[in-house]
Amino acid sequence: MTSTDETPVRVGVFGLLGSGNLGNDGSLEAVLGYLRTEHPDAVVDALCGGPEAVATRFGIPATRLHWNRAEYRTASRAGAIASKGLGKLVDVFRTAAWVRRHDVVIVPGMGVLEATLPLRPWGFPYSLFLLCASGRLLGTRVALVSVGAAEIRNRPTRALVRWSARLAAYRSYRDAQSRDAMRAMGVDTTRDEVYPDLAFSLPTPPASGPDEFSVSPGTVCVGVMDFHGGNDDRARAEEIYRRYLDGTIRFVRALVEEGRPVRLLTGDQCDASVVAAILDAVDSPLVTAAEPASLADLMKEMAAADTVVAVRYHNLICALKTGTPVLALSYAAKSDALMTDMGLGAYCHPAREVDADRLLEQFRALEKRSPELRRTLIERNQAAARRLDHQFTSLTTAVFPAAGHAPTSRKAP
Repeated sequence: MTSTDETPVRVGVFGLLGSGNLGNDGSLEAVLGYLRTEHPDAVVDALCGGPEAVATRFGIPATRLHWNRAEYRTASRAGAIASKGLGKLVDVFRTAAWVRRHDVVIVPGMGVLEATLPLRPWGFPYSLFLLCASGRLLGTRVALVSVGAAEIRNRPTRALVRWSARLAAYRSYRDAQSRDAMRAMGVDTTRDEVYPDLAFSLPTPPASGPDEFSVSPGTVCVGVMDFHGGNDDRARAEEIYRRYLDGTIRFVRALVEEGRPVRLLTGDQCDASVVAAILDAVDSPLVTAAEPASLADLMKEMAAADTVVAVRYHNLICALKTGTPVLALSYAAKSDALMTDMGLGAYCHPAREVDADRLLEQFRALEKRSPELRRTLIERNQAAARRLDHQFTSLTTAVFPAAGHAPTSRKAP
């Protein structure tokens, strides 16, 4: 559906996109696929963290999210602190000007309403609030589509996230726990729906892993993460990281001693240091590392594997979507919920307390059930695809101008 008027619908996409996180970019890819199929005449651009990367990869115009280029660097000198403060003020007007040029703005997936990883209130939560407030004031529909949420203790962050959700014209969540969390934080979720993560709508590479009659154990993909805990773990961040890394190294070493090839996978540019540490600690030709540039790259690696062990949420999704049995090193409730929804709830292990011996036990139990679990994943993936089709139909009805009606004319200030 697109407007029959000569003026096309103007759609903006917003978020920490193009910044090196493969999951975030995968969510954007899914939404762009929907727009090109259902709204082919729409004019699309982005306000995002990595505009050059988004423009190059996705072929849409993109604007930098923050006026201050050093937004995510720690400011210690007076000049840097002043620049950050000025940037917050300038971003009020920059965000409003960008929003005003659009009929619809979509925030594609991502954990934009959670703080399960370290997060400052005046970073992305503030940017999201500016977006949603501008949309409400200027009449632009802002849609939070299949987003993740979690209860937040930090009061400023909690307030910004709550008001962002309240001001959005459309909300849907990637799991029931996210909706429950927003309800607990004071958001009326009566009309909000739960759908699978947007990445489940991406194309799946053909399976090339073992068939159920295979007797020769093959490659294990291990997805790693530069993991230091969440917002509430700042005092223990280094301890959490060391325990996670040491446990993962012991696990990889045990697989190598059994003659298993191990393929290390990342989900964000910052994970490269973890790969380097594991390669340095386990000096074996059986351990190799991939450099995936997209979720499609991750899925190709995982489709060829016997089994996956992963931490990052979208690494888990890639394994599940390819039908490859996966064991989750879980750092948040969203991972546990995802695994349960896909029939693998028994195969979660705490990322903050990695016990290599227990992890190996769970891994072996997972591999024994591999043929059965692969069949389960086929069924669950088909159900997820159907639900996302419904999501996109619902989104079109809720936020796009009705067919035959021209979008409201707005001039850039």
